Amino acid sequence: MGFVYLALLLATLGCMLLLDRRFRLFFWRDAVTATVVTLVGLAFFLVWDIAGIAGGIFFRGEAAVATGIVLAPELPIEEPVFLLFLVVCTMIVYTGAVRVLSRLRGRSSAEVRP
Repeated sequence: MGFVYLALLLATLGCMLLLDRRFRLFFWRDAVTATVVTLVGLAFFLVWDIAGIAGGIFFRGEAAVATGIVLAPELPIEEPVFLLFLVVCTMIVYTGAVRVLSRLRGRSSAEVRP
């Protein structure tokens, strides 16, 4: 039971990447830029977490669904996987929203023309 949360994080990350592949939104649109953005975002949030841990703000909770594996004090292995999911999900939602909005703008300007 200790790998449930990690498995769910990996499964949902996989689902987001399948959406990305289907609609060519992020990695399948520009893999190099997407990789850089993902690594920078992940690094930013990891530094944020480490600062929170060092400041005594963030603590690792005990949960039966977590692995119990820690990368550093108060930093479970699930945390970087969650942060990776957060960055990838955000970028796929953002690029998808940009595409939808640009198509809606294109339709509305075409409807206005005589």
